[in-house]
Amino acid sequence: MMEKIRIRTFLMFQGQAEEAMKLYTTLFPNSEILEMSKYEEGQGGRVGDVLQATFTLNGVEYMCIDSPTDHDFTFTPSMSLYVDFDSEEELDRVYERLSEGGKLLMPLDKQPFSKKFGWVEDRFGVSWQLNLK
Repeated sequence: MMEKIRIRTFLMFQGQAEEAMKLYTTLFPNSEILEMSKYEEGQGGRVGDVLQATFTLNGVEYMCIDSPTDHDFTFTPSMSLYVDFDSEEELDRVYERLSEGGKLLMPLDKQPFSKKFGWVEDRFGVSWQLNLK
């Protein structure tokens, strides 16, 4: 018999995890930071950075950290968060907020697969595909 397993998306930031979680949880309903521990003196990371955190976006659970080591990689658009919206106004609001300080990968527009779709990389480097159902 297979044991119960849990799969969650895990995001690794470099000193911006708390700021990112706070932004994301304000953009979507039923979202909150569930747990967050921070590096303390002697734990190997920068004091005050996120050691590990769990948060929800519209009830879906995610995990994140601030990496304690420098590395040459970051997020890539080939792995993105895909969000379906019922409301065009809500899609526009979230697109605008996520675009601030980020970059547009596809501007909001009608697509063969969507009434309105946009793709943005936020200021933290996380890629979002935003779709009007």
